[in-house]
Amino acid sequence: MEFLHSLGRGVLGMASLVGIAYLLSNDRSRINWRLVGTGILMQVVLAMAILQVPFVRDVFDAIARFFVVVLDFTNAGASFLFGSWPDVAQIENGVTGEAHTIGFVFAFKVLPTIVFFSAITAVLYYLGILQLIIKGFAWVMTRSMKLTGAESLAAAANVFIGQTEAPLVIRPYLEGMSRSEIMCLMTGGMATIAGSVFAAYVGFLGGDDPVQRQLFATHLLTASIISAPAAIVAAKMLYPEKRDVTLEEQKLDIPRQQAGSNLLDAISRGTGDGLKLAVNVGVMLLVFLAFVAMLNYFLQDMLGEWTGWNEMVVKATDGRFTGFNLQYLLGLLFAPFAWLLGTPNQDVLLMGQLLGVKTTLNEFIAYAQLNELKDQLSPKSVIIATYALCGFANFGSIGIQIGGISALAPNQRQALTELGIKALIGGTIAAFMTAAIAGVLV
Repeated sequence: MEFLHSLGRGVLGMASLVGIAYLLSNDRSRINWRLVGTGILMQVVLAMAILQVPFVRDVFDAIARFFVVVLDFTNAGASFLFGSWPDVAQIENGVTGEAHTIGFVFAFKVLPTIVFFSAITAVLYYLGILQLIIKGFAWVMTRSMKLTGAESLAAAANVFIGQTEAPLVIRPYLEGMSRSEIMCLMTGGMATIAGSVFAAYVGFLGGDDPVQRQLFATHLLTASIISAPAAIVAAKMLYPEKRDVTLEEQKLDIPRQQAGSNLLDAISRGTGDGLKLAVNVGVMLLVFLAFVAMLNYFLQDMLGEWTGWNEMVVKATDGRFTGFNLQYLLGLLFAPFAWLLGTPNQDVLLMGQLLGVKTTLNEFIAYAQLNELKDQLSPKSVIIATYALCGFANFGSIGIQIGGISALAPNQRQALTELGIKALIGGTIAAFMTAAIAGVLV
């Protein structure tokens, strides 16, 4: 009975998300419903295979274990650089404060993971291993959904190397891509995550518990992979292709990119890129959280106190929210979407808060809040949130994509600026579709 209830919510959620994409479509008459059906079917089959079929699950668990091992390697380097880490007993006995349990974990465990994994990605690209994986994944999407080679390569690359590096894989094709292809590229970047931050999320959510690390690694890996066809579905509904794709355009050729003159050069380049990303993530969190605190000062400490709304919010939410603040407002705004994803009723407001923070700020802050709220949420809600937050769909990513892609293809700048908001919506829809499927299967 419980499964049928979850299935009903999941079907309703998927139908609602597809309906939103249809209503916001640039040209509803050109929507390729065969592509839409194939993409959704691919999502469901992949999710069921990874989460339910023992053999496939074992394969993905093995891949997830690789990321867990990588985290241990990172800890070895971080321990040498920053010193020994306080154990649980020290934390419980008050030797370290809250900053050591949250801020220090992020600064000295999560951010170093980004740097190390960026270097590993550079090595895999230099050796040609990453290109083979991307090409194999792209081949499946090209054959099943009749995409051009460029957009399928971009969609596959977004899964493994993220929205800033994926355009480099198809750099020679960017100038000649149609708006529908550009939309597909941007939406794919919004709906998936880079390998470097993937490993960081695993360490952040799993902490020092190897079982929890393994659990979140498997779910995050699943989320990023099955969000790729979902992103294609959302992009092709919001901005359908106005022409038929020829067989010539379906060819998969990954242009050679300069990954380094030798292995050490590749490691050096990857480390440098990872350092820039880690610093960027750290300062973004610092500034955005400071702005949230400033806004909450006006909403909760001033307006909420003067009007008595703080007490009303605390009473209405049984103490889950401390007052009339940004988190509460975002919870109200995104609560309907949280319910459609299959979130248990008692967690809908908190889940809405996480979805709102991810969209308006970024996924790092949302995952940070999820880490703090794990004890207040049901296990099912935690897993659904893990899927729903897995992607770069936020307003900051619009600027990142416009700046990064237009630098490679200046003539596409106008298209990028006009498609930015739609790509954000498409990436959000794709992540929510993935979460809705997870809400049924988990």
